[in-house]
Amino acid sequence: MPNDKACPTNSSTILVKFLLRSKVPNSGYFKAFWIKFNINQPRFFLYRAIFLFFKTYIASNFFMVELAGIIILGIIAQWVAWKLKLPAILPLILIGLLVGPIATMFTDDSSKLIEPIWNGTKGLFPGDSLYYFVSLAISIILFEGGLTLKRSEVANVGPVITKLITVGSLVTFFGAGLAAHFIFGLNWQMSFLFSSLIIVTGPTVITPILRNIPLKKDLSAVLKWEGILIDPIGALAAVLVYEFIRVGGGGDYTVTALIEFGKILLFGFTFGFTFAHALVFVIKNNFVPHYLLNVVSLSTVLLVFVMSDVFAHESGLLAVVIMGMVMGNTDLPNLKELLYFKESLSILLISILFILLAANINLADLELIYTWKTVALFCSIVFVIRPLGVFLSATRSNLSFRDKLFIGWVGPRGIVAAGIASLFGSKLLVQGEADAQFITPLVFMIVLGTVLLNATTARLFAKLIGVFLNKSEGILIIGASKISRLIGNYLQDNNRHVVLIDNNPNNVNKAKRQGLEAIAANIYADSITDNIELSDVGYLLALTGNSDINNFAIKHFKKEYGENGAYRLINSSEMNDPEKNPKEGLFSHTDDFINLTETSRKYPKINEIEVNNKEHYDGLIELSKADKDIVPLFLKMPDGELRIISSFSKEMDDITEGCILVYLGKEFDLEDGVKEEKPKEMEV
Repeated sequence: MPNDKACPTNSSTILVKFLLRSKVPNSGYFKAFWIKFNINQPRFFLYRAIFLFFKTYIASNFFMVELAGIIILGIIAQWVAWKLKLPAILPLILIGLLVGPIATMFTDDSSKLIEPIWNGTKGLFPGDSLYYFVSLAISIILFEGGLTLKRSEVANVGPVITKLITVGSLVTFFGAGLAAHFIFGLNWQMSFLFSSLIIVTGPTVITPILRNIPLKKDLSAVLKWEGILIDPIGALAAVLVYEFIRVGGGGDYTVTALIEFGKILLFGFTFGFTFAHALVFVIKNNFVPHYLLNVVSLSTVLLVFVMSDVFAHESGLLAVVIMGMVMGNTDLPNLKELLYFKESLSILLISILFILLAANINLADLELIYTWKTVALFCSIVFVIRPLGVFLSATRSNLSFRDKLFIGWVGPRGIVAAGIASLFGSKLLVQGEADAQFITPLVFMIVLGTVLLNATTARLFAKLIGVFLNKSEGILIIGASKISRLIGNYLQDNNRHVVLIDNNPNNVNKAKRQGLEAIAANIYADSITDNIELSDVGYLLALTGNSDINNFAIKHFKKEYGENGAYRLINSSEMNDPEKNPKEGLFSHTDDFINLTETSRKYPKINEIEVNNKEHYDGLIELSKADKDIVPLFLKMPDGELRIISSFSKEMDDITEGCILVYLGKEFDLEDGVKEEKPKEMEV
């Protein structure tokens, strides 16, 4: 077998080197196999020209090639992740490892293909500037995440989310700290620094997972909100532990910790809340031209992050999350445009960050954790500590055992954990703290391991335990009138994700006051679908008083939002001529928008009555036909499924005991036909 000296490299020779590692990774023992191509031969002339060109160009423009390569590789990784339906973080970290520590096994001078930090000869960022870039990028990513948090999403699960980011964080902090000490052997200080860093779950990972798995609204809301809100909490915990290590504990630390904690909360909330309302005011009053809207918003986010961080270290993360949450829950006219700009920017930044941070790891760091203890630590965190924190946090909640089990399974760590670990790990290593060399590789192990586990198993696990929705149950309602709000409230109370669209701001505001998710938009606008964020939508109900709008909605949105059913109210001509009764007609061939509005005005109440069998159901339907103040709406099955009653008189053949007929208007009286009852008053 030829050796390195037998196969010299020069401009006329291409060497392909295949490396096989034998024994164990830290043995340093390799077998090398060389294949030599003499490109001086005529048939290799083209190869020689290309080889010489790239060798000369890359040598003279290494910085530009390195920077462009990161962006190109990052976007390729994003596309691969989309194609394979995986979180993008997985291929991004793998690419970072390939061009970073793994590349040192193949290059002649044992250097990385991409060197994130300047080492005296090459590198992208000098000194600590990489970590400043990481911090600014994370602030933009978390602001974008905050924009997507809607209060209406957490009507039923707010307490669970609160407990997850408090009780759950404490369980992870102490549980992972004990595990790191007793399993891996880290000293107490580094054990709890490690545990504070892995408190956070990554919104950059959870969002793609939720996008590919249809789940109930409450279940997806818990995972989404936890992933964004817990990031500042994890950063706060990491800062406090880092300060403990830096000052050496004792009474000085107690004072320092209390001061830091108070400052982070004070400046984070103050800057975030104040600048959010200020920016909303500026945008609403057109103080900024439309073409500058996105860049002004971006600069404001960076300003808030930096200013808050100047007053209290690591409070900037809390400030930008609060800023995003406040702005995301206002009636900002350009919110969607702002959100899409930030989303595109976040994708680019995430692509760059994960490649840089993964490439910054050294092969020696990975060899440090090449032991069974790493596997044991990972398993204890993922399969014991995470589920324990979830079940303790979700005690006495409306989440089912299966919901809790799925939340306990899905807990991927992301960019915040990786970024802060790289920063604190390197600083403590420079200070000579014992066991500091383990922090960065251990956190990256947790990040990569949890991402790989959740990306490949979350969908299968959801199906296995029964939380996977085989049929999308989200409902898009066109129109936010009184009848739409009544129906929307009932559907939302039955755990359906409902969105109402209306171009009447008064109707939209009334719906929002009732806790409904409503959007003020023109149904004919080309950008209407940009304002609809119902990933789980499967039904379309057109409930306006304008038959042209209803027909337009069915025609244009049936394919995208009505996979399980698209229905509209019948018009007056269809009501008077039963032969014109359309298949997509809603509720009854004797009720148009005017009749439904009149019924909802007199009886603003949706009732339920249990159905024993098909004959009982048919009898109730006949009774409703005899009274214009009773309108059948849905048939609720024993398993909770809601079937929409069509005016086309679609047969309900599988009616069994336990089914419930849902209807608008007066209550049934089976003895006297129909009994009129004064309804319970409610705002509609």
